[in-house]
Amino acid sequence: MSALAYAAERAVAIRAVLAASGVCQRVFTKLVNGETITKKDKSPVTIADFSAQAVVNTFLHQSFPADPIVGEEDSKDLRGEEGRVMREKVLELANTGLDSPLTEETLIETIDRGTFAGGPNGRMWALDPIDGTKGFLRGEQFAVCLALIVDGQVQVGVMGCPNLPVDAKNQNGEKGCLFITVKGQGAFQRNFSSSTETPISMSDIQSLADASFCESVESGHSNQSESAKIAQLLGITKAPVRMDSQCKYCSISRGDAEVYLRLPVSASYEEKIWDHASGSLLVAEAGGIVSDVHGKPLDFSKGRTLATNSGVVATHAEIHGKVIEVVQKVLFPEGKL
Repeated sequence: MSALAYAAERAVAIRAVLAASGVCQRVFTKLVNGETITKKDKSPVTIADFSAQAVVNTFLHQSFPADPIVGEEDSKDLRGEEGRVMREKVLELANTGLDSPLTEETLIETIDRGTFAGGPNGRMWALDPIDGTKGFLRGEQFAVCLALIVDGQVQVGVMGCPNLPVDAKNQNGEKGCLFITVKGQGAFQRNFSSSTETPISMSDIQSLADASFCESVESGHSNQSESAKIAQLLGITKAPVRMDSQCKYCSISRGDAEVYLRLPVSASYEEKIWDHASGSLLVAEAGGIVSDVHGKPLDFSKGRTLATNSGVVATHAEIHGKVIEVVQKVLFPEGKL
């Protein structure tokens, strides 16, 4: 594919994700670290979600006004007198990331541009304004995730990871990474502090015994006991790397770990497309394969969820088949798919 393909979309997505990431950092500093609220109060992450979605949707609408957006949030909690206090905070914080300030009315309208139902045809953006809400509240890993999907295929992905170390080997060093990918053009990382992009790729391990898992911190997001069984059968002895959000996709894409498992915790749960669109393309462009637990490609054409998929397995292409084989053995011991 030509390096010019989706160049405008790539550039706008980078600006939007950087601006939204900055807003999220300001929310954390002001409302979480500033201790202006009680620690049990989850409102900061809600404010950050709304603010980030307003910022990204503004950038997208200015450049691609005809493109629909599949966003995680809608404005119902910001409406009326009950939503006034939060609405005012969201407006103040969203406007710190925009050159032209929104009004209360345009804020509501902007957030609600994210209510598109998805589907198999045409262009649409998928946005998770804060992926990893608990990580955000802990001051750990979260990500602002944006992807362009065209006719059911992810074509552009940009993820901002404000708290992710630039170098995984130096956990106390500079933090703040942007991950950028366009289908057929490779995977890249840059720092928040620099526009220089560096190509990244998955680690090319010689043996599964050298591999390590990357999985969710929250046991409710993936079955960790089954992950442990899979690791044992694969001969993996390293402790899993646990972190919140699509930072897991970013980490394996640059070689921090080799296998990302998100095993089903419920037969009825459907993964949301905004949780996997940008990350799955990043891994694919970095030399990996992303599928569900049956080895089926993730299908982003079914609406707002991955309705025809179950769980997620992301690995280097060389070991994906073996990992799927063991996942099947653990999840379906009697061969029932």
